[in-house]
Amino acid sequence: MKNVKEITITIEGESWQKALDKAFKKKNKEVKIDGFRKGAAPKDLFIKNFGFESLFMDAVDFVMDEAYHKALAEAGTTPVIEPKLEITTINENQVTFKFTIISKPEVTLGEYKNLGLKKAEAKVTKEEIEAEIKRIQEEYAEIVPKESGQVKDGDTAVIDFEGFVDKESLEGASGCNYPLEIGSHIFIPGFEEGLIGMSIGETKELALKFPDNYVEDLKGKDVVFKVTVKELKERIVPELNEDFYQDLGYDNIKSEEEFKEEIKKVLLDRKKAEIEDEYLDKCLDKASHNLKVKINPEIIDDEVHRLIHQFENQLSMQGIKLEDYTQITGITHEKLHEQMEPEATKRVKYRYLLEAIAEAENIDFTDQETEEKSEELAQNYGITKDELIKAYGSLEIVKYDLKMHKALEIIKENN
Repeated sequence: MKNVKEITITIEGESWQKALDKAFKKKNKEVKIDGFRKGAAPKDLFIKNFGFESLFMDAVDFVMDEAYHKALAEAGTTPVIEPKLEITTINENQVTFKFTIISKPEVTLGEYKNLGLKKAEAKVTKEEIEAEIKRIQEEYAEIVPKESGQVKDGDTAVIDFEGFVDKESLEGASGCNYPLEIGSHIFIPGFEEGLIGMSIGETKELALKFPDNYVEDLKGKDVVFKVTVKELKERIVPELNEDFYQDLGYDNIKSEEEFKEEIKKVLLDRKKAEIEDEYLDKCLDKASHNLKVKINPEIIDDEVHRLIHQFENQLSMQGIKLEDYTQITGITHEKLHEQMEPEATKRVKYRYLLEAIAEAENIDFTDQETEEKSEELAQNYGITKDELIKAYGSLEIVKYDLKMHKALEIIKENN
């Protein structure tokens, strides 16, 4: 492809010899040669014992920056992903690198205005209002102890339980004072249903079967759970009254009708935002199909790795490691990579589309304008301008982001 350049760089002579000397001094401090303390052995004796080869990789590290900058200068282009590196020759006299440098592919902007797309109209039904009110009530429901009564759907039963397979206690299938919400379907089928009707202090045995899609050594097997109900709690849903409205922050609402009207406004604003997002995505999708660009597989791979890294960060915020996630779900790293390729491809195409629009529309911001915009954004986020620029990485990245947002506005306003 036209945007791929292979550049060969050889480091030899004084530069390579200095790198080897640095590598020797580093390695010599790490090894012990009879008759010499660490770091004191002469170079010729070190080479005799360990060979020049033992210095090569450390020496490569010392000349890598020099080789990389020479390659970029010779290529005369800016790589869009980390260049691929291969060492083709290495000995005591020289090292030769082959850099594969991929720059931005050629982009031809197609039609991005007057795409003939229509924006949906935001509407809210009575059913949606009722469902949202019910959801809010459930969210604010209180869990209160029941002094008596029997387990029913929606209750939380605090239980002790132990599972037995072939009359032997099953490891990992027991718990004490475990709060189980009936209807959550956390346990295997039949478990929660079997608790319905039990009273506080009652013990019961549930004869069940593990599902066919369970773990390999247990799927389809019979299991008996011995369960004791220790406590019983129920959800008390708040009534629709002024106290509840105030708890939600609606101090001016006095009646159920006013509350419903407020919820309608909230849902309408939410739908309008969703419609705007969907409309913009449709515009981007259609405009990107009009774009002519041949994207290198390596660029897509790089974007996939970025998405996986973002996904890994999201998991870590939930206290889950990526390795644990892949093990639990059975999704291999290769499969995860494959699943993310369509999204990565879309993101890369959208990026090139917006960059092309910015160029076609002569969108640009001076440093002063960027500083002013940074100040506005920082105030919105409740941070200082310097903190915002540091979070972005540099003022140039802020400027790039502003240009992309302006290109998005142009797409929305002209379709």
